Amino acid sequence: MKAATPAEICAVAVAEAFRGDGEVLASCFGTTPVVGARLARATFEPDLLLTDGLCSLVANIAPVSGRQPEAVVEGHLPFRRSFDLLWGGRRHVMMFASQIDAFGNQNFACIGPHAKPKAQLLGMRGAPGNTLNHKTSYWVPQHSPRVFVPKVDVVSGVGYDRAQALGPRTSRFHCIHRVVSNLGVFDFDTPEKRMRLVSLHPGVAREEVVAQTGFDLLTVADKIPESRLPSDEELRLIREVIDPEGVMNEELRAAGAR
Repeated sequence: MKAATPAEICAVAVAEAFRGDGEVLASCFGTTPVVGARLARATFEPDLLLTDGLCSLVANIAPVSGRQPEAVVEGHLPFRRSFDLLWGGRRHVMMFASQIDAFGNQNFACIGPHAKPKAQLLGMRGAPGNTLNHKTSYWVPQHSPRVFVPKVDVVSGVGYDRAQALGPRTSRFHCIHRVVSNLGVFDFDTPEKRMRLVSLHPGVAREEVVAQTGFDLLTVADKIPESRLPSDEELRLIREVIDPEGVMNEELRAAGAR
């Protein structure tokens, strides 16, 4: 089978972020996270909950490209019921990060001062509530010092330092789980709750990640492991079932990533 593309390697890293979640609602921003969540559901996380984007939970794996089959509905999830999952920690969202710092504080509201920004972005978009109420991960299609910054301009998603300052009751469900970029995978599973480099995608050097990060990264080991490649079955699922037209590959190209 043809070698995995960078986007397919990223999709597998995203899928791994959902490993062990069980019966929680997967919500994703961006094509690669959607492919990754559906890949996890189709392989090692069969209880993961997926929606049709409106008000139904679906049993089948809908593709992100190509002919769309009729949804096999397995549950009803209107907007008003989503908060029952959200507030109780039964959701795992993977959002974008226009900026993210060493403690996982995230910004996709604006660049520059909030009162007079240089560029207006998405706004808060529910990120404060997401990060304080359930597991949150981030997808960054182009890793650079402009994204991985010493201090975010505006806090959209709450990082570990701010969550801890709010006290244990407020931070009961707070969990910044993973950051997946086009260069590697990162977590915060350290006593300091600072970002840590967990794995490098194939062909990426540790020095490249360090140079493209605007703060000091902790590392999982002196020798950083390589992100795992997709299996033949995972490649088949991506290419034949989940993304037969390969639109996920365009997401990285559009971002200007390697």
